[in-house]
Parts: sequence; structure tokens; C-alpha cells
Amino acid sequence: MVQPESAGMRLDAFLARMIPGQSRSFLARSIEQGAVRLDGVAARAAARLKAGSLVCLTVPAPPRAGPAAEEIPLDFLFRDDVLAAVNKPAGMVVHPAKGNWKGTLAGALRWHLEREGGGLSTAGGPTRPGIVHRLDRDTSGVIVVARTEEAHHRLARQFERRTVGKTYLALTQGEPDLDRDEISAPIGIHPYQREKMAVRRDHPTSREAVTRYEVVERLGGAALVRVTPQTGRTHQIRVHLAHIGCPVLCDALYSGRPVIEPSFFGLPAGPPLLSRQALHAASLAIDHPATGVRLLLAAPLPADLETALEALLGRRG
Repeated sequence: MVQPESAGMRLDAFLARMIPGQSRSFLARSIEQGAVRLDGVAARAAARLKAGSLVCLTVPAPPRAGPAAEEIPLDFLFRDDVLAAVNKPAGMVVHPAKGNWKGTLAGALRWHLEREGGGLSTAGGPTRPGIVHRLDRDTSGVIVVARTEEAHHRLARQFERRTVGKTYLALTQGEPDLDRDEISAPIGIHPYQREKMAVRRDHPTSREAVTRYEVVERLGGAALVRVTPQTGRTHQIRVHLAHIGCPVLCDALYSGRPVIEPSFFGLPAGPPLLSRQALHAASLAIDHPATGVRLLLAAPLPADLETALEALLGRRG
């Protein structure tokens, strides 16, 4: 409970005073991950406290050991001594987490790269070897990983400074009104469902989020859209497309449809058209952390999205 003498303090400073045994980096990470709640709501580190408010910290479980190396096939788009890029398949979790300790990209990377005599950076912690950024489990496409500590920090700075060029392709449920537009709407934690994010203005957990999109093809009740996020918020593309009334097709969390049957688009009966969200990280442009040369890493549209697109194009005639 916040006492009168602590009124006006920043949340992070208050926690540092009340829990002197924990490092500031641990407390900052806990706040960022939503493990600290102010009067029942996740809050920013800079939130100013009021007397009588209740601050709760949920201490996370002790970190597990790093993922075991697993012999899982990977489609490498690029690799050298300092970084690697992979075309991640849909359904693969990037790093171990609760309920997903095996079959991860991190475990597969260890098997492939450590056998070469190299390894992965440890800057992200034991459960995230080499992981600089991430893709949702059911999003396919380009992901880059660091093999050295220096490469990790240099790549991370590029993401922080927004000098990375990210391009996604998405099939949407419904067609955007405009052929191209910029969606600027802050994103924060959903007020009722912890696994979701939402557009929330003037809320302590909200952060600036900007997404640009361009309609590549209108498909009659659906569209193929090229998306270039300018910021990197959790679920950003999925939240913003849902915000304009065109959620990613087959996005169980934001469209409410975990499977798309052919009948949904008036197509003849057959196997499901899609059984995962139709979102693909098509390309990533980065500066090589050792040479500074600009790299454009690209992954083709995967077979399931290609099949769905062809079916929708055929329906349109």
C-alpha cells in the first residue's frame, strides 16, 4: 500500500525502494511484462503514485535452463558467423514459454548452428538464445537471430531505432475502404482478456503504434494487403487491421474464426481453406551488424496462404 510519504513517486522508483533485494533491470522487465499492477491495472514505469493505492508484483517463476537442441528442419534464408535468418513456419513457437517447452525455433537453431562449431548469443537470456525479435506462433516468415553478443546488441539497436524495414502480407476478412492508409492508434493491454491487446487511448499501458497498409488485391469480401508496421507493438498488425474492421483472416483471437471453411466464401465443399491466421512476414531489411551492408531477407508466401489466395482469386473469376 502506498503511504502518504511515497505519494508522487514513480512506480519504478517506489518498487526499487520497497524491494531492495531485486535489481532495477528485473523490476523494469517485470513492469514491461505486465507483472506489476497498480490498483489492479498494469501500469507504466513512469506512473505517479497516489497515497492509498495498491501496488502488486507477481514474482515470475525462476528462469528455466535454455532449450535443448532439437533436430527440426529449418529453412535458412541467410547465415554466417554473426547472424542467421530463417523462414519460420506457421505453428512454431519462437522460444520456450509456459506450455511450449519443446519444438521451438530456439531449440532447432541450437541443433543446426551449434553443430557448425558456432552458437547463439546469450544476451536475451537462457530461454531465448539468439532471439532479437519474435513472430507470433501462427505467423510465418522471416525472423533474424544473432550468433554473437555484439551482433545481438547491434541488431537490437536497429529495432529500437526503427531502422529495420518490415513488410508483411495478410489476407483480411473484409476489404479496407481505402486502397492505402496509415493507422495511428495506441495499443495497450485488453481490459478483459489478458491474452489480447487492444486500441486504448489515454491508458497507462498504451504505447504509440503506427501501421501503414496497401491493398494489393481486392477479393470480394477479402483482400490481400501489404503491411509495413512503423512500430513494433505486440499483435500490432492484428489489432490495427481488426480496428479498421478488416481482421486478419482466420485470426482466432481477433476475428473469432479459428478455421475458414470454403462455404464461408461460397466455395464448393472441401477441406478447410485456412486453419491459422493469414499473416506472413514477407521481408526484413537490416544492416548487417558486422559489415553494415543493407540486407533484404525475403520469404515466399507459404503453400497454405498461396492455396487460399488462389481459391479466392478463382472465386472472383
